[in-house]
Amino acid sequence: QVQLQESGPGLVKSSQTLSLTCTVSGASLLNSDYDWSWIRQSPGKGQKWLGTILHTGGSRIDTPFRSRLTVSKDTSKNQFTMHLNSVTPEDTAIYYCTRGFGLQSAYRGQGTQVTVSA
Repeated sequence: QVQLQESGPGLVKSSQTLSLTCTVSGASLLNSDYDWSWIRQSPGKGQKWLGTILHTGGSRIDTPFRSRLTVSKDTSKNQFTMHLNSVTPEDTAIYYCTRGFGLQSAYRGQGTQVTVSA
């Protein structure tokens, strides 16, 4: 059974960098069949795709985040990460890691609440 678990700080100050890690079990990031993504849901808003580590080895970042977001994976730990810099209170959201591209995924973590303080 594929399971994903997000981890990281629940509270970040404005202008700092938010770093989250997704630990995957039941599947290997060495498997080149799958993409791995980050999405978020902000209060009162719909889900938003942030970025994806492609099965081809590259990555794709949603346009609004291209200057602030990096995504990467560590196959030795079977984890993938995101780093979102220069955060503002607008980045307050529940962040999810998923297997797949965009918002379509059969597997996602339970989500982690991140609050950005002013």
